[in-house]
Amino acid sequence: MAQRVRKAVFPVGGLGTRFLPATKAMPKEMLPVVDKPLIQYAVEEARAAGIEEFIFVTGRSKSAIEDHFDHSYELESTLEARGKTVEMAAVKSWMPDPGQIAYTRQQHPLGLGHAVWCARALVGDEPFAVLLADDLILAEQPCLQQMIEAQEKVGGNMVAVMDVPPEQVGRYGVLDVLKDDGKLVAARGVVEKPQPAKAPSRLCIIGRYILQPEVFDALGQIGQGAGGEIQLTDALARLIAAKQPFHGLRFAGRRFDCGDKVGFLEANLAFALTRPELGPAVKDIIKHYA
Repeated sequence: MAQRVRKAVFPVGGLGTRFLPATKAMPKEMLPVVDKPLIQYAVEEARAAGIEEFIFVTGRSKSAIEDHFDHSYELESTLEARGKTVEMAAVKSWMPDPGQIAYTRQQHPLGLGHAVWCARALVGDEPFAVLLADDLILAEQPCLQQMIEAQEKVGGNMVAVMDVPPEQVGRYGVLDVLKDDGKLVAARGVVEKPQPAKAPSRLCIIGRYILQPEVFDALGQIGQGAGGEIQLTDALARLIAAKQPFHGLRFAGRRFDCGDKVGFLEANLAFALTRPELGPAVKDIIKHYA
């Protein structure tokens, strides 16, 4: 029987340069969508999918993330004294239990693959998930939960995928498709940021992964790839060449690229519209500017 996915890695060491000056002193993962930071959405998604251990790969000036996932005793005691039960739930109900969170430092900015590799001692010899907080997904069933259910049937490695316009494929890792049933895609290869004319498909990886522990050995061997960084995609290509199953899942839901300013603004609108106490007022605002 395949091991259950219990651990998730959150690479949060990036500089967030596209959101300067907002991210000069605040991690980009702490940017709020409506009233929750991006990283909290990612952790809540992982928790809803059954994840038990949350591993953050951080960088310099990321202490706000650690503080967010810790108790603020002064705030909590003040809320309790004032009878602010709703506000108390807002700061405590989503908190992982003691011992469920671990942190490690990515000391050099060498890309996503390097960030994942930095978590190897904390993950150990078992399958694990990777979630990028920049990719915020609005879905009835959490995206990672959809992936875990699909991966339990086929094994191996799995990524969340979506079809993008041809001119955008150069921004992503792209699948070389072997079989496609419309939802689950078997891949014979994967290419990082190809030129549009050379892309094997328009099916691109977004920031959700379920990976086997063999990926750490591959990451330790591949060296620097596109952009001078250690590319996770290059390690995945090695696992495919070693005949490890590799699938992409077209998830049910809507993805927002919150590493992009327009995508981030759209996410705020979309998530606000789902809130009954905010939706009508937000609709009126949109009409005013239409």
